Amino acid sequence: MNYEVAKQFYEREGHLQVPRKHIERIVGEDQEEREHKLGAWIGNQRSRAATLSPERMEQLSAIGMRWL
Repeated sequence: MNYEVAKQFYEREGHLQVPRKHIERIVGEDQEEREHKLGAWIGNQRSRAATLSPERMEQLSAIGMRWL
């Protein structure tokens, strides 16, 4: 689900330079609004880059992830 949240942010903002404390709101399939700690998740993905699968790296790179 966090990838979808990141994609929503990227489509709206045009980048993934998300502040560490940013909370993104997304409406789920059940039409309930949920809050996701997107800034923390993006930071964690960057710090774990060496252990992410090539598919995950490619997926995030495709929506503007900056790894450094």
